[in-house]
Amino acid sequence: MATAQITYLGDLRTEAVHLQSNTAILTDAPTDNQGKGEAFSPTDLVATALGACIITTMGIVARRDDIDLRGSVLEITKVMSTEPPRKIAQIVLKIAIQTPHELDETTKAKYVRIAHTCPVAISLHPDLVQDVTFEWVVVSGH
Repeated sequence: MATAQITYLGDLRTEAVHLQSNTAILTDAPTDNQGKGEAFSPTDLVATALGACIITTMGIVARRDDIDLRGSVLEITKVMSTEPPRKIAQIVLKIAIQTPHELDETTKAKYVRIAHTCPVAISLHPDLVQDVTFEWVVVSGH
């Protein structure tokens, strides 16, 4: 069964529908490439997919480890190459991991490893720089 169906709506916009849930995402070409930039661009989705994959994979393991990561936030910056061909050169991710208690260094290292080995991270071209930094935040009453 197909995962998604994408319809070109014209004017450099698409609608992608996730077939299992019927959830839709619009995309636009970015303003630096003839688009309106009124929605995620396809390359924005690649960068966003990396961030979502990292925190989802960490969440799966955190559930097993009985660690609550709710409220954790990823800030993602996509950097396009300045040389042809046009491609994503770097994805910068700043991850603020919120937990109800301090994690030891071994546990932190485990979650850093998970971030670098999530399915999207290991599927992207090795020339694409994935710059991931972590901030560990303890939130009482979490």
